[in-house]
Amino acid sequence: MKRRKFIASTAILGTGALQAKPSVNVLSNKAKSNEFYELRSYELSFGGNRKSLFSYLNNTLHPTLWQAGIEHTMIFKELGDAEPAKIWTLYSYPDLETYLDVVDLMSDDSFIAQTETYTAAGKTYNRYSSFLLSAFNGMPTLLAPGADKKLFELRIYEGENEDAVRRKVIMFDKDEIKLFKKVGLDAVFFGNMIVGPYMPCLAYMLAFDNMEARSKAWGQFVAHPDWNKMKDLPQYANTVSNIRKIFLERI
Repeated sequence: MKRRKFIASTAILGTGALQAKPSVNVLSNKAKSNEFYELRSYELSFGGNRKSLFSYLNNTLHPTLWQAGIEHTMIFKELGDAEPAKIWTLYSYPDLETYLDVVDLMSDDSFIAQTETYTAAGKTYNRYSSFLLSAFNGMPTLLAPGADKKLFELRIYEGENEDAVRRKVIMFDKDEIKLFKKVGLDAVFFGNMIVGPYMPCLAYMLAFDNMEARSKAWGQFVAHPDWNKMKDLPQYANTVSNIRKIFLERI
């Protein structure tokens, strides 16, 4: 319990934007409506047993997550010929307490027993990175993409400081998410990074039929008068210092 309280309080402080009076439970208020997301990036080892990793994810880890109340689990591979190759996973948690429950499950004897075959198979990946995000108010829950969506774009927006990211989140919540819907930029999630690399930053994922559909939607976005109006507003100036784009395919 002490460990949970420490992790929860650390997560809140990590956002740089949540401040509360001692009498207000910010965490419980947040958890009632906004989901939390975990992205994992597995850096595959050369010659590693990839079948064992996929079997572990599909047949051991994900069923355990579903039993814990995790509705959405997704697996992606990066497009292109990058070395080392990477596999990404995405999980949505209804609240931070459920995330901590899952952390506890990873140390449970029954779960460990289920991983014996996977562990015995040897090396599958070098390391994995984990990103923990809190959903935006403008889109508090994940929207599961349809089976027709084959291409996914993960975008990470870095800010030069916490205030820049805070203002960019406001820009999305008030204006940009609405415009995304108008021009066919179908979002899977929007999240403020709580724990992970590239901080301070935010991340979101878009789903497309193919690369042509992506180019068309982004073209409509940058040409839209609403975008050309909002991007010049002083309150949104200098909100993004770097953009990372990662193209993924669901597997």
